[in-house]
Amino acid sequence: MSESDKYPAESGRRRFVKGVVGGAALAGVGATGAAAINSATQASGAGGGSTQAFAIENTDGPAPRGMPQIPVEIDDEGYLKGAWPEVTTEQQGGVSVKVAEAEDFKGSGQTYSTEWFQYCGVESYAGVQPDYDSDNYFRVGSNPGYEWQSEAYSEGDRLHVDDFSDYQEWSNGVGDPGIGKGATGRWRSEDAEDVIPIQVIKSDRVEDLAQQDPWLEASTQEGFVAWLNKCTHFCCVPKYKSEGSAKFGGENEVYCQCHQSIYDPFSIVQTLFVARPRPE
Repeated sequence: MSESDKYPAESGRRRFVKGVVGGAALAGVGATGAAAINSATQASGAGGGSTQAFAIENTDGPAPRGMPQIPVEIDDEGYLKGAWPEVTTEQQGGVSVKVAEAEDFKGSGQTYSTEWFQYCGVESYAGVQPDYDSDNYFRVGSNPGYEWQSEAYSEGDRLHVDDFSDYQEWSNGVGDPGIGKGATGRWRSEDAEDVIPIQVIKSDRVEDLAQQDPWLEASTQEGFVAWLNKCTHFCCVPKYKSEGSAKFGGENEVYCQCHQSIYDPFSIVQTLFVARPRPE
């Protein structure tokens, strides 16, 4: 992997710290509600650059920041999907570009932008292009992360709320049972060469947090939280309640086996990072 694929080291990351973090790069930037700035880098070129995103918090290991959250929606039939902002055309540097961004997302007071997902090479994936034709459903991939998915689904099936009904008791033998039920999948990847990996959890913890915070109320549904499942260290694919995580204290969290980064899916924080420009 080239040096350009790496992200800068973190700058002053703290857990649930409100206020200015990371020195001059974050001057004047505060955190409210569920937001807590946990990474800072400098701006880059046009089409990417300094971006604020909500993410599941990185709590240990070399990852510089959390993995970006995907706001969850549930359709009238109970199928899970990731929200995608309305696409508009803007003039940037005299050039017309497509932009997918939602200001005041569902009345949360926060901006949701697809630039959140422009890292680890995902910025070149067809599915992250603003106008890619997709129904936005979370679908089961070719190699599901949990045995229950292999029993309940076939590849390409949409995740459904009914299949999480045992979430208060569920266990895969890793960590404590009943914390939440996880599923892996893909998003905006049908008929595309590159797959966008995602992970979903249903948990009472998520539902409790949503009652206390406008952003989480808007971006989670019925206790479901989701994120783009690419480790921000070297772009590996972590897993909630992953085998081998206990020795690193991550048995109840999201663990990356490559270099032992750990993420807390029940701590949604705000990050500031440099999103990469999408290829033209």
